[in-house]
Amino acid sequence: MSYWLAGGGKVRVGVLAAQGAFAEHIAALKRLGVDAIPVRVPEELDGIKGLIIPGGESTTISKLMLAYKLSDKIIKLAGKGIPIWGTCAGMILISNEISDANGVKPLGLMDITVRRNAFGRQKESFEAELKIPVLGKKPFPGVFIRAPLIEKVKSGEVLAKLGDRTIVAARQGQFLVTAFHPELTDDMRFHQYFLDIIKGK
Repeated sequence: MSYWLAGGGKVRVGVLAAQGAFAEHIAALKRLGVDAIPVRVPEELDGIKGLIIPGGESTTISKLMLAYKLSDKIIKLAGKGIPIWGTCAGMILISNEISDANGVKPLGLMDITVRRNAFGRQKESFEAELKIPVLGKKPFPGVFIRAPLIEKVKSGEVLAKLGDRTIVAARQGQFLVTAFHPELTDDMRFHQYFLDIIKGK
């Protein structure tokens, strides 16, 4: 199956390729028939219908976005209604408030408060079966690697929580965030869900 625009042509989705797990996102999108491209400079944002900001190291990605003048263009695209999905570090960067920012400058797109490295260091990484009603009844395999968490959703809707009610996924209109890494699983439902947002479903 391929995703096509109403007027013809494949849906093009950009994946920020400054640092982090961008290759896995691109591979997942291509499995779903999407024209997925790595984005490293502002010109590569032209013509995309959606953008994924992947996991990685939020401080590094933030500095690279500023150095390559990506931040301003991403904010402008958001203002035009382009859907944006942030996973792990990407979730931190999409937020408008970081409780422990430590030099990270967020894009301020989504009205949430996040906390970095909320579950400890790399060795505290874990997996959890998540109930996510928008994806159906089958639990989703959440892969958490030095993951952040959402302290507060000030606007929008909570999509997923851990058993202790920690918020780990949310949506606000065109914006989607996950504290975990769907691109590191074989379950394509979250990528499908993002594509449905792009298609206006």
